Amino acid sequence: MLYPDHFEQKIAFTTIRQLLKDKCVSTLGAEKVDEIQFSSDYTQIIRLLSQTDEMLRILTTDADELPIGDFYDVRPALSRVRVEGLFLDELEVFDLRRALEAVRLLVAFLTKHEVEIYPHLLELVSGVETFPLIINRIDSILNKFGKIKDNASTELARIRKDTFQVQSSISRTLNSILRQAQADGYVEKDVAPTMREGRLVLPVSPAFKRKVNGIVHDESATGKTVFIEPTQVVEANNRLRELEGEERREIMRILVEFTNFVRPHTESIFASQYFLGQIDFLRSKALFAIEIKAIKPRIDNMCQLEWAKAVHPLLLISLKKQGKEIVPLDIVLNEKQRILLISGPNAGGKSVCLKTVVLLQYMLQCGLLVPLHDSSRAGVFDRLFIDIGDEQSIENDLSTYSSHLLNMKFFIKNSNPKTLLLIDEFGTGTEPQIGGAIAEATLERFNRNLAFGVITTHYTNLKHFAEDAEGIVNGAMLYDRQHLQPLFQLSIGNPGSSFAVEIARKIGLPEDLIAEAAEKVGAEHLEYDKHLQDIVRDKRYWENKRQQIRQKEKKLEETLERYENELESIDHQRKEITNKAKDEAKSLLSEANAKIENTIRKIKEVEAEKEKTKALRKELNDFKSDLTTDSSPQGEEKKGGVKLQLNKKSENKTAKPEAFNKELETLKIGANVRLKGQLAIGKIIEIQYKQAVVAFGQMKSTVKLSKLEPISNTQLKKEARKFESLGNATTDEVRQRKLIFKSEIDVRGMRGEEAIQAVMYFIDDALMVGVASVRILHGTGTGALRQMIRQYLATVNGVKSFRDEHINFGGAGITIVELD
Repeated sequence: MLYPDHFEQKIAFTTIRQLLKDKCVSTLGAEKVDEIQFSSDYTQIIRLLSQTDEMLRILTTDADELPIGDFYDVRPALSRVRVEGLFLDELEVFDLRRALEAVRLLVAFLTKHEVEIYPHLLELVSGVETFPLIINRIDSILNKFGKIKDNASTELARIRKDTFQVQSSISRTLNSILRQAQADGYVEKDVAPTMREGRLVLPVSPAFKRKVNGIVHDESATGKTVFIEPTQVVEANNRLRELEGEERREIMRILVEFTNFVRPHTESIFASQYFLGQIDFLRSKALFAIEIKAIKPRIDNMCQLEWAKAVHPLLLISLKKQGKEIVPLDIVLNEKQRILLISGPNAGGKSVCLKTVVLLQYMLQCGLLVPLHDSSRAGVFDRLFIDIGDEQSIENDLSTYSSHLLNMKFFIKNSNPKTLLLIDEFGTGTEPQIGGAIAEATLERFNRNLAFGVITTHYTNLKHFAEDAEGIVNGAMLYDRQHLQPLFQLSIGNPGSSFAVEIARKIGLPEDLIAEAAEKVGAEHLEYDKHLQDIVRDKRYWENKRQQIRQKEKKLEETLERYENELESIDHQRKEITNKAKDEAKSLLSEANAKIENTIRKIKEVEAEKEKTKALRKELNDFKSDLTTDSSPQGEEKKGGVKLQLNKKSENKTAKPEAFNKELETLKIGANVRLKGQLAIGKIIEIQYKQAVVAFGQMKSTVKLSKLEPISNTQLKKEARKFESLGNATTDEVRQRKLIFKSEIDVRGMRGEEAIQAVMYFIDDALMVGVASVRILHGTGTGALRQMIRQYLATVNGVKSFRDEHINFGGAGITIVELD
């Protein structure tokens, strides 16, 4: 059920229909666009959306292109020839051929896929005939240009053969007469035979028309040429006219015979036309979905809206043409928060948000894909009621407010738990106090009816009511107070401010006028509005912080995963290298053992002859030297690596104590030293076995001798000069800060965290430059910021005292800080 009657015009769905028609390639698809209807049948909605989604996948992911082209509407022609004796003409038969071929190609394209891939589209194919006999019959009588073939029948072939012979005879005779007439000077040299009233004639000058025997059929508009049919070809032209009549009668007979053949299949052909229309319609919906980046969301058979990144399709298209980005909306309606009450500044996007909800829900229940994030969940409503725009009517004696009240009356009477209400500027159009009261009572009735809804308003009493009423939630369209411009973002959970004062200032109303208005409305109302603005600002700040934390966590997880993969790879490489080294060691050991055993065997064989034994021992020693002292780098690495490493270790063990002993000799009482890796220089005042007592300025420390390194007098002088230059630089910096330091800081409008940080840096600078007192401007507000700042000041050592400024100069809105 929809309300009002012109529902589609109110939500601009008529524009959607036109966009869909523009994407159709035939009237068959355009008719299907006109047949789009709102449905609350969950099964039907799922079927329509699934068909469109499958077509979308064909257009975007399928390797083969959908065969689209000759979608001709042959229904009028077939309806006309239902009467016996009437027949299809050549063009209608040709259109029928192309339409049936389109059906055949589409059926072949869809049936080549598995049923699981496009199940809902294959349901459309079920029962659709491809008419191969009709196509073959048409091919036997029409050529590829849609004209009747010469061999469509034996009689037609004979007629056209005779026609050709007669035309050739006439042409030869006329050319002979023409040449003779040109030779006699009766006819111009550059003229040729032409056609008049279906007969071949000669163009002759009127002065010589008596010189050429024949029949005058016509003359030119200027009268300077007459067209004469020579007597010699009159009989042949008559025969040609007879043959043309015979040809027309034969073609008519062929077409009547074909029409009689097709007539019994009329209903089946109509079904195939319906199939073509469905495919054209689904293709247009899929193309529109591509244009607006629409998807098929998850749909449950219940009333709900859990949409992420929803956009208004028409606004998306418009902004895309202008090169602008659209701001998506996140909207949630469920059993706990059925009615969303949106408040915020004018031109802040409240109405667009409302129209986005109603248009997308209507599109969804009409079987169109909608531009949402794929994490979104949608539901099904039985009734959609809207109250958008001005419905005043002079004819019906209705004012703007009266029309709104009539709509509210209908909504209260007909709304139920499966109704979605969409009301713009709820309660406006009359005196605000009574209008707000009526609006509040009406909202309470909607809530009692358990209806769902999105309602926009400026009334404060409705915001208060929504805070306390179960099932109703406040929402706010965000506004950038700093730049005085709307953000078009919907925030659910808190009411929004209308920012009337800020917008008035931006437009340029006199400041004294704004001040007078503020006095009239009262400080309490202004404070309430300001608190709303602060809540929205703080919420946006913490949402941004949360988003940044999520991004950092994601980046950290990716980095951790990369490091774990790299560590796993390194561990794998280490195992491979270790295994390879073990294999090489085993091979080397096996080779050495084999050499030793071979040497022993040879010594036994020669029965320990002295010379032979020496030679074998020399051979064994050579092999040993090859293993341990291979001159090549590769050999050292592979064979002698272990021995060289042992040699290096032994050298290090012997070299280290010598260097250490030299250092110990220089470490004595009175020596200048410093800790290894540190910059601070001290002096040894006592040595106790392996430890020393070192004085670093006024501080004494006991340190192991091994952790100290001596400092020569030259190094000591260099360090002294370095610290002297550092001190000069520090002095210059302090002097510069004194010149630019301001004894007042303004933290109004900052969040508590930012304000404390700013005050911290400010007090540090004040203590550094040595000023006696400073001023901190924090405003009055709720007093929370003032309290936080003073709590911090109480912890700073250099702060002597703090107090409020004199009442004439700011009072409690400014804190005077006295410094030591």
